[in-house]
Amino acid sequence: MVPAEGSPGGAGDAAGDGGFLLPRPPESGSVRKGCDPFAQTQRSKLQHRRARINQQINKEMRMRAGAENLFKATSNHKVKETVALELSYVNSNLQLLKEELEELNSCVDVYQNDSESISVPMIPLGLKETKEMDLMAPLKDLICEHYGEDGISFEKEIKELMELRQAMRTPSRNEAGLELLMEYYNQLYFLDNRFFPPNKNLGVFFHWYDSLTGVPSHQRALAFEKGSVLFNIGALHTQIGARQDRTTLQGVDRAIDAFQKAAGAFNYLKENFSNAPSLDMSTASLNMLVRLMIAQVQECVFEKVTLTSAQNDFFTQLQIAQEAARVEEVYSLVHQTMTQAHVKDYVPFSWATMVHVKSEHFKALSHYYAAVALCDCPSVSDADLPEHEKAFVQFHVTVPEGPSLHLVLQDQEERRKLGKAHLKKAIMRHEEAMRIHSLCKILRKMDILQEVLSFTHKHSLSKYSEIDHEEDFFETGDAPDIHPKTNQRPEIKSPNFSQVKVTDIFHRLGPLSVFSAKNKWHPARRVHLARGENGFGLTLRGDSPVLIAGVIPGGCASEAGLKEGDYIVSVNSEDCKWSKHAEVVQLMKSVGEEGVDIGVVTLQSSDGQNVVDRRSVAMSSGGALLKNNKENNRKSLMNSKSASTLLAWSKKSKRSKSSTYSLPFTTAGDESMY
Repeated sequence: MVPAEGSPGGAGDAAGDGGFLLPRPPESGSVRKGCDPFAQTQRSKLQHRRARINQQINKEMRMRAGAENLFKATSNHKVKETVALELSYVNSNLQLLKEELEELNSCVDVYQNDSESISVPMIPLGLKETKEMDLMAPLKDLICEHYGEDGISFEKEIKELMELRQAMRTPSRNEAGLELLMEYYNQLYFLDNRFFPPNKNLGVFFHWYDSLTGVPSHQRALAFEKGSVLFNIGALHTQIGARQDRTTLQGVDRAIDAFQKAAGAFNYLKENFSNAPSLDMSTASLNMLVRLMIAQVQECVFEKVTLTSAQNDFFTQLQIAQEAARVEEVYSLVHQTMTQAHVKDYVPFSWATMVHVKSEHFKALSHYYAAVALCDCPSVSDADLPEHEKAFVQFHVTVPEGPSLHLVLQDQEERRKLGKAHLKKAIMRHEEAMRIHSLCKILRKMDILQEVLSFTHKHSLSKYSEIDHEEDFFETGDAPDIHPKTNQRPEIKSPNFSQVKVTDIFHRLGPLSVFSAKNKWHPARRVHLARGENGFGLTLRGDSPVLIAGVIPGGCASEAGLKEGDYIVSVNSEDCKWSKHAEVVQLMKSVGEEGVDIGVVTLQSSDGQNVVDRRSVAMSSGGALLKNNKENNRKSLMNSKSASTLLAWSKKSKRSKSSTYSLPFTTAGDESMY
């Protein structure tokens, strides 16, 4: 099915025909380039392997489709047996390839930073792969057929578009790479309006591979291309977030920003694109990815709090414990999402396992920091007791068994007992995290995660040994869970498409408000217009392009064949599609007795009739009110002879732009009559 778009995809929202559209400098093109596809970095090797596996999966799936069709078509028993055997081989190969791709998607260590410090690895996404496309022939044909222009003269622009698409296939893992993807995404807005009519397709297929399964998909709809690029914008944000050094405040803040923007990209994709042919862009998968990104933001917030906190402050240790509990809560939600029936078979097992491990890991940390707050912080004075008691009442999910909180806070021995109970639970959660970690073959190969789990487990054991006394004959109670709380809630940052300014590559075709795929017009015609005693006999309005707003019956313009509603596209063979009102007038002023050659086009309505202003009336001595021209955003009154009407209108036109020329014509507001 064709993906339905809920909005123009951001670029159109901000741009229209202007917005972030800049005047296109001559001989200019995109200066953004992708990474060197032959550079032998760890990430590029990973992406090359992904591309190779995708191609093999595509080949096997074509073989399977052919075998299945033959199995259904044949009635020969021996042929059926042979085909069934071949199908079993193909399915076996597909399973092996998907397992290899899953292992590739689990190589999160490649995307981590190179710092020697130990930190919990994050889960990044690999980029969706796409095939090369040759747009030269179809775009040249459409330019010739629809716009009546010579397609060969636009080869440079088409080549520039193809180079931009090729570059965005290998974006660098930094802001420049994001800008490259954004530039291409914004350029697709113009491409959509220029070359994709509502009732006709361009005849090209957009091929993309699923990010996690490698299964190929292709569609003619440009929405699929836009959605896939948007997915890669989110995926690149995850890679940028994963590579940050989170042992510094600057690195943590950058990671938070990157994961929040990744969540925004996936959320925008989920809300604005539907019926995607690949599973990685389905609503269920995108919902899972948004939750995963939010959980990773929450993990970064926890790390930020630990970096900025004083070591022996009671309130700070409680805050860190609650932040850890909040991280455990959001990772538990992600794990539930990943284990749902329609997502479980799609998400890599290593991802679901790592999320489960992190859930147990941070639950252990919440109890560890609770024990630190109780055992390492100094006793509470009578003056500070009410404030400490208020904070401690809201700290646990349920009230701890034993003495009142008032007594626990004042009695160091009671604090040690409750702290010991928290440490016991912390050690149990650490061991559970290590057990779950050991069940996944891929995670067992991840040294950095093993180090983190081992380090925190030993730390909790050491702390337990420190507060454990030989004479403790009491049975350690069961500590209640920590109430999750955070001081910095994650924010889903939607993509800011207007941040990257782009120019319409096919700017020469003319203003998009008129020269677009949705509009139809009669073939351009050239008329020779001579100037009579009373001028040219026409009224012009607006600019880019200038509109013939009125033609005097019997005048020179009328006899030459010009009509109301025509757009002037050239004057004496000089292109005027982007010319301002004054520029066109100047060209017409410069002609002599020989007259002027004017090229015009006339828009057609859906029924093939000329588009004329139904609200305008013929010029008369009494004057008339013209239509509100949406293409030029202008409103004015026209009168050819009556001075009294002009005087009455001049009060309104004081606030609008008007000009007077030496040619024999009358000016009314923004309209000029010749």
